[in-house]
Amino acid sequence: MTNDNQISLEAIKSLRFRTGAGVMDCKAALAEANGDEEKAIKILREHGKIKAAKKAARATAEGLIACYVHSNKKVATLVSVHCETDFVARTESFQELARDIAMHVAAMDPLAVSPESIPEELIAQEKEMVEKEVAAMGKPANIAEGIVKGRMDKFKTERSLLSQNFVKNPEITVKDLLAQKIAEIGENIVVDKFVRLEL
Repeated sequence: MTNDNQISLEAIKSLRFRTGAGVMDCKAALAEANGDEEKAIKILREHGKIKAAKKAARATAEGLIACYVHSNKKVATLVSVHCETDFVARTESFQELARDIAMHVAAMDPLAVSPESIPEELIAQEKEMVEKEVAAMGKPANIAEGIVKGRMDKFKTERSLLSQNFVKNPEITVKDLLAQKIAEIGENIVVDKFVRLEL
């Protein structure tokens, strides 16, 4: 078995791209497989970490709305989290997940569930500001364009719930957290929408 520290970032990224499994799961699987990607995929399958992708198309008609109020009583959130059955919606594991996501929204203030769902007007405002900053640098047009694209990609990643690092475990994203819970619970889970209020 290969030591975790001997697994390269490139190998982890490649495995994540192919399986959609979390970073730590990929790292552990590669270590167990002595760096062999195909063996690591088999290990992940055995451990159920790829179940999320297979369940993604399933209807999520059940679920619950979780709320979180910060201790200062000045930040509160409501999050709608869906699953496939009422049975799962009533389990402590699912309810804990929904509460954790509500707390994450309070702490990290995402703009939307996914990068694709950030409102166009917010993207336009951010892009205008970034373009002005980059123009002031006096870079050639092709370089400036690349800088703007990089900053906008970063903006969308950092301000989208699913791509943010999970507040209780920054080594995984919220998307990774959902994938882990899907594998554990055996049902598709979707964060539908959220509302965040702050005084």
